[in-house]
This record gives sequence, structure tokens and C-alpha cells, in this order.
Amino acid sequence: MDSSSALLIGDLTGVAVFAASGGSAAVAKRLDLFGVVFVGFVASLGGGILRDLVINQVPPLAFADWRYPATATVASLAVFWLHPHLERLRRTVLGLDAAGLGLFTVTSTLKAFDAGVPAVGACLLGMLTGIGGGLVRDLLLTEIPVVLRREIYAVASLLGAIAVAVLVRFGWGSVLTFTCAALLVFVVRITALYRHWSAPRPRLGGGATTESG
Repeated sequence: MDSSSALLIGDLTGVAVFAASGGSAAVAKRLDLFGVVFVGFVASLGGGILRDLVINQVPPLAFADWRYPATATVASLAVFWLHPHLERLRRTVLGLDAAGLGLFTVTSTLKAFDAGVPAVGACLLGMLTGIGGGLVRDLLLTEIPVVLRREIYAVASLLGAIAVAVLVRFGWGSVLTFTCAALLVFVVRITALYRHWSAPRPRLGGGATTESG
């Protein structure tokens, strides 16, 4: 499998996973069929559209390649019809979101490198693309975005992007090593959830801390 095919598969898998995550969250909010598909569609393609605009790939793949919107729509519809079989929907959303975060971070960082973006910019773009889907999903569902809470989210994405940059820098890039980078993001994110890791919060007078969600 060549690198372009691997990137396409990783990108479409990320679209499917984030669409399922968005669709699951919409089902939990009891949206109708259109609402579930819309949230899944926007959540899965929003980050990629931002990435493509930044690297000057116009029109973005979400509009230029039918496989992207088709994948998002099918995944969202599947969640809508199969949600009675998805036990503990919140855990499903969190697991899918972590998987999508890892996949989008890695594929977007690699695409930024392919477009000639320097390492620092490529890492930042990979992180922004990774967190973009969850950010849009939460805003549409009137939730405080995960990235703005105490939870380790953007940091996990940034770690994965840095791992990709290191692999590229030393010529260790392959489907296997990039998959490991995506798994790193997933493991850090899931571990942070279950171990209740969080980013520091500012302290108020009297030793109290602010609440951020």
C-alpha cells in the first residue's frame, strides 16, 4: 500500500469515526434523523475543511471527493438506526472521539508536511484538525467543548502530532509507526479520562479554583 492510499484510508476512517461520535452525541440529545446526520456530517468534516483551506487545497476534499460526505452520511445513519444496540452511549461517544482524534491528528499532520508546512506549523495544524470535529460537535449540541474543559484533549492530540514530526524527521515513517502515533493519542486520551488527569486551573483568592466544566 502506497502512502497516498494509506493517508486516504486513514482520513476516511477518521471521518467515519468522528461522524459516529457526532451522531451518537446527537442521539443522546434526542435529535431527529436530520439532526443526527447533520451533527455527524459537520463534526466529521469540519476539521478537515479547516486543514485543506490552510494548506491551500481548494476546494476542500469534503466538497471535491464524494467519498468524504458519503462516508460521513453513512456512518451517521448507521448510528441513528443502530443506537439501541450501543450500550452506554456516553462511553461510546468518548471512545469514538478518542479514536477520531488520533486518526485526524496523524493524517492531518502528514498532509501538512506533504504541503510543505514546517514542523511546528504541521504539528499545530494536526492538533487543530484533530480537535476541530469535537469542538464543532459540542458547540452544535450546546455543550462546553471538551477542549475547553480541564480534561486532557488538545494535549493528547499535540503529543501525537509531535510524534509524527519526529518519525518524519528521522525517516522512520511507515503505516505501522504512524498507526502507533494515532494509538498514542488514543491511549493518552482514554487514560486521562479514566485516571481523571486534568490541566491546571487558575487559583482564586482564598485558595479556591475556578470551575471550567
